Amino acid sequence: MDIKDFRHHLHCHPELSFEEHQTAAFISERLSEMGVEYRPIAGTGILARIEGRRGNLERCVVLRADIDALPIKEMTGVDYASQSEGVMHACGHDCHAAMLYGVVKRLQMERDFEGTVLALFQPGEEQFPGGASLVLKDNPFDKYKVAAVIGQHVDADMEVGEIGFCPGKFMASVDDLHFKIKGIGGYANVRSKVKDAVVAAADLILRLNMLNSDVCVVSVGNVEAKGTTNVIPERVTCDGTMRAFSEKLRQRVKDMITNIVEEIEYKHDVEVQLDVREGYPCVENDMQLTYEAMLLSDSLGYQTKDLEMRTTSEDFGYYTQLYPSLFYRLGVGRNVGRAHTATFLPDDKALKIGEEFMYRLALSILNK
Repeated sequence: MDIKDFRHHLHCHPELSFEEHQTAAFISERLSEMGVEYRPIAGTGILARIEGRRGNLERCVVLRADIDALPIKEMTGVDYASQSEGVMHACGHDCHAAMLYGVVKRLQMERDFEGTVLALFQPGEEQFPGGASLVLKDNPFDKYKVAAVIGQHVDADMEVGEIGFCPGKFMASVDDLHFKIKGIGGYANVRSKVKDAVVAAADLILRLNMLNSDVCVVSVGNVEAKGTTNVIPERVTCDGTMRAFSEKLRQRVKDMITNIVEEIEYKHDVEVQLDVREGYPCVENDMQLTYEAMLLSDSLGYQTKDLEMRTTSEDFGYYTQLYPSLFYRLGVGRNVGRAHTATFLPDDKALKIGEEFMYRLALSILNK
C-alpha cells in the first residue's frame, strides 16, 4: 500500500481521541504485512520498532505521528470523504500517520542505519490529558538513549515544498479556565437586595483581558448568565483559555488569576469558584536539532522557512520536556482550507515530501 492510499483509508474512517480502535487495527495490519515489530501503547496507540544493522541499538530516534480526528462534519466532497457521521480528519493527522507509515516501510526494507527507530502512532492529541502524557506514563523509552523525538504537522499557511522551523520556544502551553460566580439574584429595580454576579463577571473578564501580552494569552470565550431583561441571575459561568511561552510564566499567570478572583470576590461581595484544568506544556525545540534539520532541508532542495512562536498548542510539548526534540511544520498548500474546519483537505503532493524529509532526518541523526 502506498502512502496516498494509506492516508485516504484513514481519512475515510476517522475516529475521535482515545477511540481510535479501528485506526490502530489498520496500522497494526500494515505493520504485520511488513514484518515490523510493534505493540499497543496508551490504549489505542501503536509503537513500532525497527532496528538498524549496525551500531548501538540502545541509541534511538522516536518518530511520532498523531492519529485522532475531530468532531466535525466533513464538507470536502472528495470520494474518500469521512464515512463516520460527524467525525473528520480536519487537522491532518491522517497525513501525519501516512507519512510515518511510509518512513517505516522504507526503514524496514533497508535497515541501513545505526541504532533503533521507534515509530509512535499516538492517540488522543486533540483531547486533554493528551495521548503524549499517557505514552510517557508507560515509560517506553527508558531503556534507550533517545537522540531525538521528531514530529511534524501539516500547515496550510505554506505551499507544498516548504518546511518551517522555529528554534527554541515554538508553541504555547494551554490550560482551560472555568469560573462559577455566585451572587444573590433578584429584580433589577431593587438592586439594593442584589449581589450582581453579572457585573462581577464583566469585571472579571476585563481584568483577565489585561493579562494579555506578546507571551501570554488569557481569553474568555463562553459566558452564561440565565437571567432576563429585568431579573439578575444568581449564578454566572465563564469559560476560557490560558496560554504562555514558559512554564515559569505559566505558573505566574495562574497565580495572578487566583489573585484577581479573590479581588473580585471582595469587591463585589460574591463567591467565585475557579477551576483550572491543566492542559499541555510548551513546545520547545532543541536548538542544535533544529538548525541541523534546517540545513538538511536546504540540502534536499526544499524551501526552508523561519517560523515565529505561535500561541497554538500541542501535546508534543510533553516530549520536549524530557528529550531532545523537534517539531516542525510541513506546507500542504495555501488553498486547502483551514485546519479544524469542514473543508480542510491537505494536498496529497505533500505526503511524499513529508515522508522523504522525516526519513532523511532520522538517518542523519542516527548515522551522525
